[in-house]
Amino acid sequence: MTTTPPTPGPCPCGSGDTLSTCCGRFHPGGVLAGQAPTAEALMRSRYSAYVLDQLDYLLATWHPSTRPAALEPNGPGLRWLGLAVRHHRVLGADRAEVSFVARSKLGGRAHRLEEVSRFVREDGRWFYVDADPSETQ
Repeated sequence: MTTTPPTPGPCPCGSGDTLSTCCGRFHPGGVLAGQAPTAEALMRSRYSAYVLDQLDYLLATWHPSTRPAALEPNGPGLRWLGLAVRHHRVLGADRAEVSFVARSKLGGRAHRLEEVSRFVREDGRWFYVDADPSETQ
């Protein structure tokens, strides 16, 4: 699988922090690898992992009940443009959802993914379960 190593630049999730002090600390090799404290932190780290093609991390943080067998790396020319978190809603001690918009551009066409992602916490770790997507262009 293709993986881009973390860089000292800004975090792709748009927090304003560096990758190493934001999402990178939850990615493999980070000081808190696999230990995102909230569903929102996990969602942001997963967005950053998509930007960086960290496919192993995406699969490891996907709940086994809905996890695909494999993921494809970003296509040539795909540019991730940004992430906007709309809300993080706690639904119980071990359930939450995060609504967000992720923007990208491919082949000169802008894409916008609006999604409400559902998360569960098991054995102290948050996992992405599934989503209600509505992609617009």
